[in-house]
Amino acid sequence: MSKNMLELSGITKAYNHGKPNEITVLRGADLCLAAGEVVALVAPSGAGKSTLLHIAGLLDTPDAGTVQIDGVDMTGRSDRKRTNVRRGGVGFIYQFHHLLPEFSALENIVLPQLANGVAQGAAEKRALELLNTVGVADRANHRPAALSGGEQQRVAFCRALANQPKVLLADEPTGNLDPATSDQVFGALMALARDTGLSALIATHNMELAAKMDRVLRLENGVLV
Repeated sequence: MSKNMLELSGITKAYNHGKPNEITVLRGADLCLAAGEVVALVAPSGAGKSTLLHIAGLLDTPDAGTVQIDGVDMTGRSDRKRTNVRRGGVGFIYQFHHLLPEFSALENIVLPQLANGVAQGAAEKRALELLNTVGVADRANHRPAALSGGEQQRVAFCRALANQPKVLLADEPTGNLDPATSDQVFGALMALARDTGLSALIATHNMELAAKMDRVLRLENGVLV
């Protein structure tokens, strides 16, 4: 039986607590993500996908429920512990790349590794390997402004994987890519998941893309079905 890399149990989250306009977006959501499993998360806009991803990635805390990453319960952990686990164990990709504009593609992938204690040479080697995987190694020394939208997103994909996370969380990662580039990036992701045991939860509106994943979860009325 595959080990679960991510477990969410009874996740509840509301905003504007105690006010007339209080909004509950998650109502006891449960999720298990096994090693090497790639799962699609689909829901209408405003249904709570981003909130769920932020809680899963330790960027936000639930009002109730527990989050476990690689078997470690993060409930009540200090901000420092959460940051350390997030830095080494969780990768994020967003629809808009958020690359640092003053650094090259290579440097954008090297920097998170340096922050995690990786030596410069080893960080640059891994960055180039990742860029080669998604077909943009020849753009390594270009800054984001000199890259196309698709190239920027592929660099962001590499950055998310730089520290070899156990869990990858992606929020509409191919939403602004053309179909061919989307297929290339997604193909690289699936290959990495199969080769390394990386687990991925990918929020998407693209049902054709979702159908290529191992499972599809829908967020309805605050729970996952």
